Amino acid sequence: MQTEIDQIPFRLMDGSETTLAAYRGKVLLLVNVASQCGLTPQYEGLERLYESKRGEGLDIIGFPANDFGAQEPGSNDDIAQFCSTTYGVAFPLAEKISVKGPARHPLYAALTQAQPAAQDPAQGAMRTKLAGYGFAQDDAAEVLWNFEKFLVGRDGRVVARFNPDVTPDDPLLQAAIEEQLRA
Repeated sequence: MQTEIDQIPFRLMDGSETTLAAYRGKVLLLVNVASQCGLTPQYEGLERLYESKRGEGLDIIGFPANDFGAQEPGSNDDIAQFCSTTYGVAFPLAEKISVKGPARHPLYAALTQAQPAAQDPAQGAMRTKLAGYGFAQDDAAEVLWNFEKFLVGRDGRVVARFNPDVTPDDPLLQAAIEEQLRA
């Protein structure tokens, strides 16, 4: 793994400190999540993906963030309870962090540096839609919105990044995950 990324500490919802090094040998899907977003139903698809692929070596880690439209206002306990009771989330959740701007967590700074552009099969449709709501973004390398996804291979390299509107069952994401699971 890239020492820079795999050694960056973050905390899980149970308060334990970890790094991506703890997941060495796994394929990781890292997703910034929010409980009050139009994309929140993606939790259901993420959990299905986790349940169907974890035996093959996929781990998903959700990173709650309140950076977009204040759509994750709750405490860590509130978030954990919501995810468990509403969507039956069993994949690991990190404590709430910031994924953009000056308060951005060092892990997300490293992820966006390693993969500055997301795969965008809709050719900017979500970016345009968000701009229409007054959420224009000057830096294309910044995380666009809730539920953006970073795919990390077994070797620890950030191999892909997917826009928030690429759902967990999207063939593009599914193919990228399958390729990494076979590697």
